[in-house]
Amino acid sequence: VLEEAVGGRLWWARVRGGEVLGLLREHGRPIRYSYTERDQPLSVYQTVFALPSSDGSGSAEMPSAARPFTARLVAELVSRGVQFAPVTLHTGVASAEAHEPPYPERFSVPKASARLINAVRAAGGRVVAVGTTAVRAVESAAGADGVVRARAGWTDLVVTPGRGVRVVDGLLTGLHEPEASHLLMLEAVAGRAAIDRGYEEALRRRYLWHEFGDLHLLLPEAGQQEHPHAEHCGSNQR
Repeated sequence: VLEEAVGGRLWWARVRGGEVLGLLREHGRPIRYSYTERDQPLSVYQTVFALPSSDGSGSAEMPSAARPFTARLVAELVSRGVQFAPVTLHTGVASAEAHEPPYPERFSVPKASARLINAVRAAGGRVVAVGTTAVRAVESAAGADGVVRARAGWTDLVVTPGRGVRVVDGLLTGLHEPEASHLLMLEAVAGRAAIDRGYEEALRRRYLWHEFGDLHLLLPEAGQQEHPHAEHCGSNQR
């Protein structure tokens, strides 16, 4: 039963005579973006990092920055010394393109991942988040002292240039619309100059936007947080 509208896109609903997750599994469909031609099977939205949950719940949308990763690529990165610290954030249904701030989302940063992140930072290494979801999870577990502690629950953190980042040194992410709220997070990580240069390059080279588009890697210049730069990489699908 639809009860209350939330903005122009969403509704609160009350379920009668059924279990919510079961009904969603049976009748629900993945969010289909307007630029795609048809519905895709659920397998298309799963990344190499996806894990099944005990109750069948999870993200409402694809954490798209991880989509181009394959098991082979991850193995290659590990062989070159890259370490992965698994974190979880179940993406909600807020639309950055509709200027909606992120709604509270469930997240988890396990003890082993917190310990690894802290060790890498203590050794002078770099913490690069795969996607804005990873930024929100890790920064939600970071204290004012910059130490990451194991945490799980709900986060309403909104990362902006004013708030800044405490842990994340770089970000691999897709290309967002010019007025999307996600751009504030990107600016917090890498600075406005890097964002401007990256998007100018994306337009010039006709990179693809949105969830099935291209990615770019944002990194601050070593020792010059106020003068970041952008590096670019394409996705493995077009």
